[in-house]
Amino acid sequence: MHVLIVDDEPVIRRGISRMAEQYMPAFAKVSTAENGQAALERIGAMEPDIVLTDIRMPKLDGLELCRILQEAYPHIKTVVISGYNDFSYAQKCVDYGVKHYLLKPITRVDVHEVLGRLLKKQTAGYVAPSRYVEWIDHMEQQIWSLQKDGLDELSGRLREYCQSANLSLAQLKELLHDCYEMLLKRLQAREFSPRTDLSFLQTGSVKDAIEVFEAGLRDIRDGLASMRSGNFRDMIEEAKCYIDSKLSQEITLDQVAALVGLTPTYFSSLFKKMTNETFVKYRINRRIDRSKELLAVPHFRIVDIALEVGYDDYPHFTKTFKKLVGITPSEYRAALGIK
Repeated sequence: MHVLIVDDEPVIRRGISRMAEQYMPAFAKVSTAENGQAALERIGAMEPDIVLTDIRMPKLDGLELCRILQEAYPHIKTVVISGYNDFSYAQKCVDYGVKHYLLKPITRVDVHEVLGRLLKKQTAGYVAPSRYVEWIDHMEQQIWSLQKDGLDELSGRLREYCQSANLSLAQLKELLHDCYEMLLKRLQAREFSPRTDLSFLQTGSVKDAIEVFEAGLRDIRDGLASMRSGNFRDMIEEAKCYIDSKLSQEITLDQVAALVGLTPTYFSSLFKKMTNETFVKYRINRRIDRSKELLAVPHFRIVDIALEVGYDDYPHFTKTFKKLVGITPSEYRAALGIK
């Protein structure tokens, strides 16, 4: 399970976070946010199961955060933290589904007690739709890009979530079946039709069903790798070759991601992981490397070289070149003995 702590006071935020981390059994994740706006961004990226929020914060206060959570994420359990003078204000949150309050100063006993009450009342058999879609998106991306470690990590997160959601065996099998079918449809749309394996539906325990499902994901990934064997270039290498061939053009990250069949967000993350450079930084470095090669050819004018590597603005080219190389293009050419 995932707990999110929201408070604009760094000391209090860290203190409550440590208290939550000391709760047993331990939570899979305890994260923090400095205000309501930051909290919504984190919730959108990965929904927590429980939110503990201060009532008075800049940008977006706790009352408004609770209202938004009640409308958009009604399954998330919310605890309001308030000072003595704010308690009557905090009670307004009752209209937004808040049933638990912590009055400052907060002790570890207070935090553990309210967490214990929330966990006892945990709704069984519920999986948030946004979490479900998130799994499918990530499964597709990890399999399509043949990321073994990423798929294993995702499988681990899925296992923890399913086990903490108190799903019955029948509910779990239905969930895994729907995930599997949707994943197959997405891969078939990419013109890859993996072998259908629904053996997890025949298992007799939650643990076995998840393990067989995970093995099925690995089989799909391995089947894709086998199909590509010998005639498929690494995706990042393919992307780099494409960028290198289009240095004079203003291609976008979205275009390159589409070329290799990944979402822009996932491609950006994977590209940086595999090259240690962002898409933009890689393209700039390749442009400058190419310009250095062309500067070694005496009859090429520097202004033409700038255009050849994608710089319509000559002063901008000169400034960028000097920033990366340490000298201007003219000085670089002179250093080569070319006048």
